[in-house]
Amino acid sequence: MSFDPNEFDRSYASGYVEPLGQYTAKTFLWVMLGLLITFGTALACRMSYFTIYALVSVPYLHLLALVATMILSFTMARRIERMRVSTAVLIFVLFSVLFGFTLSIYLFVYEIESVIWSFLLTGLYFGALSAYGFLTRRDMSNLRPFLFFGLLFLIAFGLLSMFIPGLVMFDRVACLFGIAVFLAYTAYDTQKIKAFYQYYASYPDMLAKASIFSALQLYLDFLNLFLYLLRFLGNRRR
Repeated sequence: MSFDPNEFDRSYASGYVEPLGQYTAKTFLWVMLGLLITFGTALACRMSYFTIYALVSVPYLHLLALVATMILSFTMARRIERMRVSTAVLIFVLFSVLFGFTLSIYLFVYEIESVIWSFLLTGLYFGALSAYGFLTRRDMSNLRPFLFFGLLFLIAFGLLSMFIPGLVMFDRVACLFGIAVFLAYTAYDTQKIKAFYQYYASYPDMLAKASIFSALQLYLDFLNLFLYLLRFLGNRRR
């Protein structure tokens, strides 16, 4: 999911300039809110066995939920310029709820100790790479093509694994690659927060929408990193 600030309309401005620190903190608060909604939804589905009932009633519901999240993310990426801030917030919240349902499946598959351990490791790595992305003076925009093709590889591998059982033996290698990709994405997307701020500092409406968009990207970085760590380190229930 890409974002080009040059595509946005900057025909209106405001004299108020929100401090960078405040803008960055607000973006990460959105990330935290999305994660709370997602893990809260996943836990509620797990405790109520809603996931089991739903999948029995609609066998491919998890795939439908995944497709719905992809549609929502694509909608935000392509139409964020024309949508209201409230609409962007609604899409972000709906995305978090739908992803929570998908995540609940993993709570049935893996032991709770593995889930907690993977979550803590994800928080540690995510925090470290976010700090690096924010503080480094290195321009990380040159990583974009490599990250994009890395993401395409992971998607292709995931799809092929559904139809070619023999690829399962390479799952741990793919997980390591996925961990590396989303660690890099975390630093890259964090650095983009500053780029968006510099471009829209005097345009509060666009800045607010860019903040939500950045939060969605970092939210996805966190969750994908978490899932790859869980698959690599986690113990499955017996």
